[in-house]
Amino acid sequence: MAATPPGAKKRKLDFNVDQAAFDDFMKACSKKGYAPQVVLEQAMRKFSQTGQV
Repeated sequence: MAATPPGAKKRKLDFNVDQAAFDDFMKACSKKGYAPQVVLEQAMRKFSQTGQV
């Protein structure tokens, strides 16, 4: 029986964001067909690697 690596742990973020900015972000994600959490995860990963978004 082979061991499988554990799944990725998830953390809930709780931030106050401007309503207009949030609405624009959600509209842009839905138009492109992206899931908002995936966009944020990729932006965080890129920022931690390069220091730029």
